[in-house]
Amino acid sequence: MPAYPQSIVPVGSVEPVPRRVRAVLAGRVVLDTTRARYGWEWPPYPQFHVPLADVDPDVLVDEGLDEDRPLGRARRYGLRAGDVERPAAGWCYADGPLAGHLRVEWSALDAWFEEDEEVFVHPRNPYSRVDALRSQRRVRIESGGVVLAESSSPVVLFETGLPPRFYLPRPDVRFEHLVPSDTRTECPYKGRTTGYWSVPGGPADIAWSYDFPAAAVLPIAGLVAFYDEKVDVVLDGVAQERPVTHFSA
Repeated sequence: MPAYPQSIVPVGSVEPVPRRVRAVLAGRVVLDTTRARYGWEWPPYPQFHVPLADVDPDVLVDEGLDEDRPLGRARRYGLRAGDVERPAAGWCYADGPLAGHLRVEWSALDAWFEEDEEVFVHPRNPYSRVDALRSQRRVRIESGGVVLAESSSPVVLFETGLPPRFYLPRPDVRFEHLVPSDTRTECPYKGRTTGYWSVPGGPADIAWSYDFPAAAVLPIAGLVAFYDEKVDVVLDGVAQERPVTHFSA
């Protein structure tokens, strides 16, 4: 059993979204609503479901196909804005608590916003916490017996459903054992990464940094974290077991 809290919202749960939700395709606002609903298709996080009346009707393309979706029977729609077409981009539920609501694939749109802040990858789970706490715990990171970092002033990031991540000051990272990577990733809670590093001839993309993180986790700005799943971690002198799974940085 993982030694950190798991996401426990059951599949099929539906809750109101108290935030204004907007999304853009090809420079055009294609949905704008204060009446969205969260719907959980799997436990870690929900998806937005938007009333069809709050979607620009000129971008909707009825593909004439009904499908069984995770939360019920739904009609499939594509999206078209100017010369940009996104087939099979969304599904409008026919019955149940989400009847008349359109669920759009996140990647089918160019940008999503909660109020006036851009959100990446998926909606933020209202039942998840993300805390960035300064600590004096001694952390040592190794790969293949080589020490990659060692610090007694980490910021520990606790995110529901994920193992704690130790963000370390750059002076405590031994960059001579790392090479930069072109990889960049996004997180709904932390923002966009600005750097990744790999071990030459070893594990790829094992460390990352957010130079400009979301306000809620500002203490991690400029610090470097490592995938516990890919390295050996010694915490306060005790070797840690590697987590079995992970989702993202």
